[in-house]
Amino acid sequence: MTPDTSSAARRKRLGWRVRRGTKELDILFGTWLDEHYDAADAVQQAAFDALLDQQDPDLWDWVMGYAPAPRAEWQAIIDDIRTRHHL
Repeated sequence: MTPDTSSAARRKRLGWRVRRGTKELDILFGTWLDEHYDAADAVQQAAFDALLDQQDPDLWDWVMGYAPAPRAEWQAIIDDIRTRHHL
């Protein structure tokens, strides 16, 4: 696999993983993926991938500001999502 092919495959996999249990989370995380993932550095991309392993209720609490994310790199993404969507 070439780097472009592996990147496209990873992006496609993430496109499926941002589909969550609620339309709101789909939009919030899908928009970040579409608009910011490619420009993110490798650390932030890995953090986004790991963030998608979390349960929807936790993601919702973090995005709504009910609780902080337990990892700083996740909170940075959550803060970016919240800012961009005026939450």
